[in-house]
Amino acid sequence: MKLDNHIKELIAIGASVAANCQPCLEYHTSKAKEFGADDAGISDAIETGKLVRKGAAAKMDKFALNILRTEQTEINKDTGCGCSDN
Repeated sequence: MKLDNHIKELIAIGASVAANCQPCLEYHTSKAKEFGADDAGISDAIETGKLVRKGAAAKMDKFALNILRTEQTEINKDTGCGCSDN
């Protein structure tokens, strides 16, 4: 099944919310409207993105609380995580 531009933009709206990217959300909301999305569809996409973000944040919070009690820190000890040059 090929996704049409309307559906792709709704997916991008949800992804923008999940990624906390305000410029992306503004852009994809405008594009979605151009492709025929209505306010209800955009609202659903935003709510879905919020649920994804909330779930990811909850998992990260749990992981962060336990990071000092586990050997997980050994995974990236020598190779780094990619977010810094250290």
